[in-house]
Amino acid sequence: MDFDLSEEQRLLKDSVEGLLKSAYDFESRKKYGAEPDGFSRAIWGKFAEQGLLGLPFSEADGGFGAGSVETMIVMEALGRALVLEPYLPTVILAGGFLRRAGSAEQKAAYLPGLIDGSKLFAFAQLEKSSRYDLGDVTTTAKPQGDGWVIDGDKTVVLNGDSADVLIVTARTKGGQRDRDGIGVFLVPANAKGVSRKGYPTQDGLRAADISFNGVVVGADAAIGDPAQGLPLIERVVDDARAALCAEAVGAMEESLKTTVEYLKTRTQFGVPIASFQVLQHRAADMFVALEQARSMAMFAIMASDFEDAKQRANAIAAAKVQVGRSLKFIGEQSIQLHGGIGVTMEAKIGHYFKRLTMIDRTFGDADYHLARVGEAGGVI
Repeated sequence: MDFDLSEEQRLLKDSVEGLLKSAYDFESRKKYGAEPDGFSRAIWGKFAEQGLLGLPFSEADGGFGAGSVETMIVMEALGRALVLEPYLPTVILAGGFLRRAGSAEQKAAYLPGLIDGSKLFAFAQLEKSSRYDLGDVTTTAKPQGDGWVIDGDKTVVLNGDSADVLIVTARTKGGQRDRDGIGVFLVPANAKGVSRKGYPTQDGLRAADISFNGVVVGADAAIGDPAQGLPLIERVVDDARAALCAEAVGAMEESLKTTVEYLKTRTQFGVPIASFQVLQHRAADMFVALEQARSMAMFAIMASDFEDAKQRANAIAAAKVQVGRSLKFIGEQSIQLHGGIGVTMEAKIGHYFKRLTMIDRTFGDADYHLARVGEAGGVI
């Protein structure tokens, strides 16, 4: 198979890496994190100017018609720079729902603001009892006239406190864990009955707990079939899992690079500790783990285009297992090789480990996906 990037893809890679290199060093990241939204609106605007927010959308919808490889390129770069801006919740998740199942009217209403950076989105799916089960939904959407009334609570909604529009999963019929009867709805974040409590997550991003109390939306708020939305949710979340695998590769790559640089500069007994053979072996093991994760992340990106839902889900679950194993190993080794400084707020390596840990937990950790692969008869 040919894994070389095309000329356009190389230009994209150079463009996004150039932007982040000039504007997103570790000290700048601290300043962006202290802004009211927990990220930089100016940097978000630069993402829009470079077309990064419109990459996956068709040219007819104002985008660039890019594919999964372009998503991988961007997410790896965001991982290397430890970016705080809400690319995953806005472009990958919310954009995925609109791109895959939005009506022409919904795309016309929401995509221009997403692509030009003026509107932020969040995916309100997780509930206190649901853990990693996408089909465990207690939030309800009941018919009222031509529209719906939404009631329920969502937790750890990434970018939930600054989003302008929420994409909400809600049950339109059936029991708590039934696969049928789940819908996906567009809800303005400032709608009457919506209340949000924002907070920082351990990796420096932001999330919110959101309550919906008698929130009224129109019939045009439903994305796709309001009674059969789970396959759509699974498809979009698989896209997000593949994107997270790519982000993790970028973060692991930078963690390894930072650790090796530290080994070359830290001295003990009058010599750089990089000269110690046992530490060279550990760095080599970290490199092997990185390359294993990179291979599986590429596999996940390719698998995200599979039309067979079971084949796609099993492949991406397998990738999440390997990436989860690799990021844990690389993160722990990076911290240990840095010594005590690795767990201080001043050292960037600890922030990479925090982000990697959160990536592992997002939409299912390695243990959860290992069980999925086992149930499907796969082997890791």
